[in-house]
Amino acid sequence: MSQLLNILLVEDDTIEVMKFNRVLKGMGINHKITEAANGEEALFTLKDREVSTDIIILDLNMPKLNGLEFLNIIKRDEALRHIPTVILTTSNNHQDVAECYKNGISGYFVKPLKYADYEDNIKKLIGYWSKNELMYQ
Repeated sequence: MSQLLNILLVEDDTIEVMKFNRVLKGMGINHKITEAANGEEALFTLKDREVSTDIIILDLNMPKLNGLEFLNIIKRDEALRHIPTVILTTSNNHQDVAECYKNGISGYFVKPLKYADYEDNIKKLIGYWSKNELMYQ
C-alpha cells in the first residue's frame, strides 16, 4: 500500500524543480509538494505547523542557507530531526557525502546528466518512501 507524501523540495534551480515535478506528475500519484528555494525558506515552512512534512528532498548548493547548514539546524531540532532527509545534488564531493551522513540523512543522490536516469532515481526514491512502514505511524 502506498501513502501520499507531503514532500518538502528544497531546491533553488527552477529547471530542477520543474524536472522533479514532471517526474512525480508522470507517476500519476498526487503527492503534495511544497517548494523552498533555500534553507531559510525551508525552515520557515517546517516551523509553520499547518504543513506537515513526511520527507525532505534537499539540494546542497543554495544561496542564503545552504543544504549542509540547513541539515545541521534541523537535525539538532527535536521537532524536526525525525523527518527523513534525502540529498539530491550535483555534488559528488566525498566530504559532502560524509558530512551529510554524519548529520543523519536518509539517502544521498547525485543528479545524473541523463533525464531517464534522473527519472528512474526519483521514482525509486519516492516509491520507497511512499511504502515505508515508518510513514504509517
